[in-house]
Amino acid sequence: MNIPFLDLRPAYEELRGELDAAYRRVMESGWYVLDREVEGFEQEFAAYCGARHCIGVGNGLDALHLILRGWGIREGDEVIVPAMTAIATWLAVTYAGATPVPVDCDPRTQTLDADRLRGAVGPRTRAIIAVHLFGQPADLDPLLELGRRHGLKVIEDAAQAHGAGYKGRRAGSLGDAAGFSFYPTKNLGALGDAGAVVTNDGDLAEKIRMLRNYGAKEKYYEVMKGFNSRLDTLQAALLRVKLRHLDAWNDRRRVLARRYLGALAGIPGLGLPQVPEWADPVWHLFVVRHARRDELRERLRIEGVGTLLHYPVPPHLSQAYGDRGWKTGAFPAAEAFSKTCLSLPLSPHVTGAQAERVIAAVRGFFSRSAPGKAGLLPVESDD
Repeated sequence: MNIPFLDLRPAYEELRGELDAAYRRVMESGWYVLDREVEGFEQEFAAYCGARHCIGVGNGLDALHLILRGWGIREGDEVIVPAMTAIATWLAVTYAGATPVPVDCDPRTQTLDADRLRGAVGPRTRAIIAVHLFGQPADLDPLLELGRRHGLKVIEDAAQAHGAGYKGRRAGSLGDAAGFSFYPTKNLGALGDAGAVVTNDGDLAEKIRMLRNYGAKEKYYEVMKGFNSRLDTLQAALLRVKLRHLDAWNDRRRVLARRYLGALAGIPGLGLPQVPEWADPVWHLFVVRHARRDELRERLRIEGVGTLLHYPVPPHLSQAYGDRGWKTGAFPAAEAFSKTCLSLPLSPHVTGAQAERVIAAVRGFFSRSAPGKAGLLPVESDD
């Protein structure tokens, strides 16, 4: 049995009738940019998140970039970002002309560490971007309190957290604004690139609606220098279908994550995801840690189990930001995670048999290794 890391075809097969009907509806409408489908999705997704406004844009990177632009963040400003994240979080700051200021992650959750963040706030700091990483929300309350004290905006990078809960509220309604990606692999994925901004800030929403569409309040009447970043009408129609199934699919992810956590607990040196009591993750990814990660990955490949690395090179060590001069050791928690992380297959369409095969392959690797072998990671209890 070969188990790919992710197979998107079963999602289409499950919803074929609904998705095909949505496609035909758009094709027959004769209107393919910023029409009723986009407006309908924006209303439905804002309501789902528990926020007032949703503005559909071209992708998740644009969502974060336009939030910063909408608040007038520009060259000379600084924005605090996590050291452990996909590089798009940093690129959004760079595209706005501002400077990303990285802060190391909490080694338990890999999300932004509020205690470490306090020392990064300076006179040029304008905003904080907190990433809900791998489907688990960041601890927002300390960040919001810090933001209020220093007059900073707090932005949620919710690209991996559609439906994630934090103290009874959903991602997207927690900070001053949130950027979502609907890349096909996400929990709520389009069939191409797509994204959205979610916010309760009416002024920001109005600005982003103009910024996404050349800076125009109405066609040919531009009031600012804008961009072309509009949610495609067809993608909006398909997302409306998938949104109706998001909670059920997230529940399937939770069941599979619990299965992995139970079956893989207690293996010496294998670090499992840790979930704080205030978090209700949606398990966009199931990421384990091991000092011999590459050996484990190769064994799983031989056993027919696909895996991926999220993320093997933290942004501060990437060539893209090589001009900033960071060296190895600058952000040790993020670097340690990047060297040991391994993502196992997890999606709403992983079958029970496939899950058992993944578990058996992982446990089989450790049965061939002597317990307590030098180089294994010490792990805390996942209880």
